[in-house]
Amino acid sequence: MAALIDLVDPLSWLLMACLVVLAAFLQGVGGIGFAMLVAPIAALIFPQLVPGPLLALGGSVSLLAALRERQHIVPNVVVCALGGRAAGSLIAVLGMTQLPIAAVNLGFAFAILGAVALSAWGLRILPSTRNMILAGIASGIMGTLTSVGAPALAIAMQNLAPAQLRASLGLILFLGASLSLVLLMLVGLFSLQQAMLSIVLYPFMLLGFALSGQLRHQVSLPLMRRLLLGICSISALVLIARTLWH
Repeated sequence: MAALIDLVDPLSWLLMACLVVLAAFLQGVGGIGFAMLVAPIAALIFPQLVPGPLLALGGSVSLLAALRERQHIVPNVVVCALGGRAAGSLIAVLGMTQLPIAAVNLGFAFAILGAVALSAWGLRILPSTRNMILAGIASGIMGTLTSVGAPALAIAMQNLAPAQLRASLGLILFLGASLSLVLLMLVGLFSLQQAMLSIVLYPFMLLGFALSGQLRHQVSLPLMRRLLLGICSISALVLIARTLWH
């Protein structure tokens, strides 16, 4: 473990630990935010975390959110999204050796910004069967490639009640992240060393989630919707900047 930590300078470890606490807090309050906050920064200063370790951490905090409010899970939404997520994950794993990731990242980032703009201008996006399958496919592709799979799902589910969104999205993200990790392991893209990175940061994820326990009840539906669209927009913009920078 010490040798693993020595691979990264202490300042980077401290920054990533603080980000994991904050991201887990956001995930516990709003249902999304973990990978969206951590992944772009990790890709620049701590690339060992992307995508496998962040999928493991994000999947774990998503499971905690789903279990905490399991009575609010919407089964039909979860089933449709998971079907799309499975297809998207397979497409991503196949594409990781065939397609330029930069082009995929830019395409999805601009698609997310377009969906956010339509939502902000009043388009009412409902979690229908078609919308959830399409959102699941997009989530599977982006989640497997970059560990950020929540924006498409969050936009499709933005009009659910806050508790329903947190619980349903949490279950989708946990099962989707688990599938992505299995596929990454099968093709040799998730190593034991990367798994150890997840374990080292796990206590910070638990701390952030614990801090979200009380505040989640104080978030209203309009505020939740603005929070979701704001985080999705920032995530897409950072993804574009990161892609163009590289």
